[in-house]
Amino acid sequence: MQTIHLKRLKRKFKANKKTLRSFITRTENNPPKEFDNRVAKAEKEVWEEVNCLHCANCCKKMSPTYTPKDIKRISAHLGMTPKNFKEKWLYKEEKTGDWVNESQPCQFLDLKTNMCSIYAVRPADCADFPHFNRRPQKDYFYINKQNIEYCPASMLLIEKLRESLKS
Repeated sequence: MQTIHLKRLKRKFKANKKTLRSFITRTENNPPKEFDNRVAKAEKEVWEEVNCLHCANCCKKMSPTYTPKDIKRISAHLGMTPKNFKEKWLYKEEKTGDWVNESQPCQFLDLKTNMCSIYAVRPADCADFPHFNRRPQKDYFYINKQNIEYCPASMLLIEKLRESLKS
């Protein structure tokens, strides 16, 4: 496992933002043959190198979208009504109508351990993050445009895919 340096990730993202996002756009618009297999292979390599508990930057800098099912499940787990849960921790984005965390880092993140206090009932968006397993990947590859800024696994996946497509 490699040590995760979030400041380095941020510098790397800033220095390569246009190139990386351009690669993502080109790839989603014209995916290579066997794209899902290439992503799966790169993903396997990424998880051999990255441990999310060494980072948790997604929980520190991003917010999941809470579906009605998520809200119902999590509020029940916490012994609250969905209304009280939303009032205490969420707000509704005007533009999208999505329910998201009111503050960052996520209220359920233990900053000492980088562990989620509601892991067993976490939002579906969290459970699926960073969304590498969605298929067909070409329909979801754009998600990496945002994720590479915050997620070392996403950055590494894009780097591995760029390298594999060069050869």
